Amino acid sequence: MRKIALCLLFVLSATPALAQKKDCSELKAEIDAKITRNGVTAFTTTIVDRDAEFDGKVVGTCDGGAKKIIYKRGF
Repeated sequence: MRKIALCLLFVLSATPALAQKKDCSELKAEIDAKITRNGVTAFTTTIVDRDAEFDGKVVGTCDGGAKKIIYKRGF
C-alpha cells in the first residue's frame, strides 16, 4: 500500500511539469544559441503551425505541440 501511495504522489507531482507549454520565442532562442555554439554560422530557424508545409528539419515543438520550429542550414 505504501508503494502505491508513493507512486501516486510521484505521478501527481510530475503532472503539472509535463502539462506546461514551452513559449515558442524562448525555445527558438535556446535552439539558435545551441546551433551557434556548435559552430554553425549560416542557418535559419522558423516557427510554423503544426500542420504547415515546410522545407527543413523539425528541431522542436512548442505551444503544447501546436507549433514546430524548423531548421534550415544556409540562408
